[in-house]
Amino acid sequence: MQRDLFEISDAELLALDVDQFCTDIAANREGPEPCEGDNDHTSSLSTESCCTAPGTAEATCSGHEQSSDQPSGSAKESDPLSEGSGTKRRKRDRRTPLEQFGRKHLRVTDLSRQAWCEQQVVYGMELPHIQQLREEVPVVKAGSSIHLARGERVRELPVFGELEGIFLVGVIDELCYNSKGELELRELKTRGQQTFPGAAQRKSHHLQVIVYKLLFEAMIKGQLNKDTITHHLHLRTEQTFGSEVMVQAQKVGFTINTFGDLLDLMLLNLTYSEIPTIDIMKIEYCYQADASVIGTEVVCFEEEKVKRELKYYCSFWKGQREALGVDIEEAWKCRSCDFADICEWRKRKAEEATQKNRANQSK
Repeated sequence: MQRDLFEISDAELLALDVDQFCTDIAANREGPEPCEGDNDHTSSLSTESCCTAPGTAEATCSGHEQSSDQPSGSAKESDPLSEGSGTKRRKRDRRTPLEQFGRKHLRVTDLSRQAWCEQQVVYGMELPHIQQLREEVPVVKAGSSIHLARGERVRELPVFGELEGIFLVGVIDELCYNSKGELELRELKTRGQQTFPGAAQRKSHHLQVIVYKLLFEAMIKGQLNKDTITHHLHLRTEQTFGSEVMVQAQKVGFTINTFGDLLDLMLLNLTYSEIPTIDIMKIEYCYQADASVIGTEVVCFEEEKVKRELKYYCSFWKGQREALGVDIEEAWKCRSCDFADICEWRKRKAEEATQKNRANQSK
C-alpha cells in the first residue's frame, strides 16, 4: 500500500526518484509550476488596466519558485557530474563562477532564481542542454503568446547596470502611469493553475522586480557610467559605425561616429530625460489557458533587506562562497528539479538526515 506523501521522512523524500512525482503528486502539492516571464530573454508584455485586478494580494516580500514540468531525458546519463565529481572539480578551479561559465554578466532572473535554489542555477549553467529542453516545454511557450497579445504602454524595456560588482541585464515587462500619476512597474507571470503561486515562488518573483527597479533608477539618476558598461562587457568604444548606421542616426537627429558616441548619447538622454522613479511594483498572475487575470500582488521595497540579499547572492558569483542547495525543510522543491538525480547537495543532505534519524533512534 502506498504511503501518503506527508508520511515520508525528509531523508526518504530527498532520496526519492523525482520522475515518480511527475503525475502522482500533481494533485497533492502546491509544488513549483511553470511561470512564464521568469526569463529575461523571453518577450514579456504586460498591459491592460494599471489598477489592481480581481484577487489582489497584499505584498508579503517573500516567496519564490520555478518550473515543474519534467523535460524528457535525464541529466544523469549525459554528464560526469552524475559520478560525484562536480563539487571536487569546482573546488579545484580557482576562477570565480562567472569566469568558469564564461559569463560577462548575469540576467536578473539568474539572480532571482538563486532565491529558489542556488544549486539548481549552477547545474543549469553546467548542463545548458537540460535548460534548453525546459524552454521548449509547451507551458512556457504558451506564456509568450499571452505576453504578445496584451495592449500598449512602455513594454519590454531593457535595463542594465552594476549591483554588488556584478553586471546585470533584464527586461521590464511594462512601465505605466496609474490614475494617481504614479509610475508603476508591472511584471506578468502566467500559470497553469488558477491560483497564486506559493510563498517560495513569490519570493523569487519579488526579488526580480526589485532588481529591475534598482537598475532602472540607477540608469535615470546618472549612476550608470560608460566605463562600468565597457569594463564588464569588454566593449570597443572606439569602433567606428558603418555609413548606413550613421545615416540612420542623422535622420533622427543624432550625430555619432563610434560606439562610444552612442553610449555617451544614451547615458545623457537617460540622465536628463526627467523620468521619475518607480512608485509602485506589481506582479500580475494570469491563467495561461484563457489569459484571464488570477490576481495582482503589490511588492514592497525594503531597501536594507534587499541590500543584504543582493550582497549574499552576488557573493557566490564573485567566488566568495560555495553554491548552496535547499534546506532540509524545503526538500519538497527537489520533486520538480531537472537535476535531482545528479544533485550532490541533495545526496549529501539525504545522508545527513539518515544519520540524524539513526542517532535519534539509538537514544
